[in-house]
Amino acid sequence: MASMTLGQLAARFGLAVQGDPDTVIDRVATLQRAGQGAISFLANSKYTADLKTTAASAVILEPAATRYWSAAALLTDNPYAAYARIASFLHPAPSVGAGVHPSAVIDASARIAPSAHVGPLAVVGAGAQLGQRVVVGAGCVVGAGVSIGADSQLMARVTIYHSVILGERCVVHSGAVIGADGFGIAKDTDGWVKVPQLGSVIIGNDVEIGANTTIDRGAVDDTVIEDDVKLDNQIQIGHNVRIGAHTAMAACVGVSGSTTIGRHCLIAGAVGIVGHLKIADHVVVLGQSMVSRSLTEAGVYASGVPVSEAGDWRRTVARLRHLDDLFDRVRDLERLNTLTGMEKT
Repeated sequence: MASMTLGQLAARFGLAVQGDPDTVIDRVATLQRAGQGAISFLANSKYTADLKTTAASAVILEPAATRYWSAAALLTDNPYAAYARIASFLHPAPSVGAGVHPSAVIDASARIAPSAHVGPLAVVGAGAQLGQRVVVGAGCVVGAGVSIGADSQLMARVTIYHSVILGERCVVHSGAVIGADGFGIAKDTDGWVKVPQLGSVIIGNDVEIGANTTIDRGAVDDTVIEDDVKLDNQIQIGHNVRIGAHTAMAACVGVSGSTTIGRHCLIAGAVGIVGHLKIADHVVVLGQSMVSRSLTEAGVYASGVPVSEAGDWRRTVARLRHLDDLFDRVRDLERLNTLTGMEKT
C-alpha cells in the first residue's frame, strides 16, 4: 500500500489543498469508518452529518462543502472521480507475473506476448492473440481468432467465443460470455429455423464488463461496444447492438437486437430496451423503465411506477381496470356539453 502526503496527492491529481499539506495519507475509507491516516470523500449531501463527525485525516470535498469541514482536505468540483483515482493509486491491484500455467491448454498457432499471463486450466484457441501484459484468469476460454489488446484482464471463468476483438485496458469479470450466438430464429410451418450468426463482437478500449454479463455476436454485421463503456453485472446485449462511447449501464439491463445507443448515456438498473431503436447521445433512462420507442433527443426518461404501500398499490391497480370506462364517460360528457352549448347558441 502506498503512502503520500496530502500535498503530494494534490500535485499528482491536480487538486487544491486546504489545511496542512504534510498530512500523511496511507489509505481510503468511508466517512463513518475513517481514522488516522485515512482520506475519505463527500459526494452526496445525504452524508453531510457523517462529515461533521468523521475521524478521517483528510476529506475530498467540493469547495462549497468546506463550510462543514475546516480541517485538511483536497478540493475539487468532482470529489467522487478524485476519490476513485486516489483509491486506485493507494490500493493498487495485486500484480500478476508473466507466463503460462502448466495446466493451461494453448493452441500452437496462438500468439501470446511474453509479458502476458495465462492462468490455470485456461484454454486459448487457434490463432488467438494476447497483447502485452494481458491477464487471462483461471478457467477462461479464449476462442479461435480472438484478439485481446494490451493490459486487458479476463477474470476467472470468462468465455470469449471465436473472432471477438477486445481492445486495450479492458476488464471482463467472472462468468461473462462474449460472442455467443444472438437470438436469431425464423418461424417455419413446423417449428423454428436457426439463423446463422455470422458477425462478431468488437469491443473498444477501456471497457469494463460485469460478472455474468452476456454480449451476443452479430447476425451479419458486428455487435459493437465503443471506448470507455461500462457494463454492470448480469446485463444482456443482443446481436447487432451498438453502444456509444462513455455510456454506462447498471445491472440487469436488457438490450434487444439491432438497437443503437448513443454516447454518454446512463441506463439505470433493470431497464428493458426493445429492438431496432435509436437512442440519442446524453440520454438518461431511470430504473425499471421500458423503452419501446426511439429516444431522439437528450434528456431524462422514465416509465416505471414507484413503490407504494401494498394497500395503496392494490387500490391503484383496481382503479386502472376501470380506466377505459372512465375515459368513455368523460368523452360522453364532453360530447353532451358540446351539444348543449350548440343548442344554446
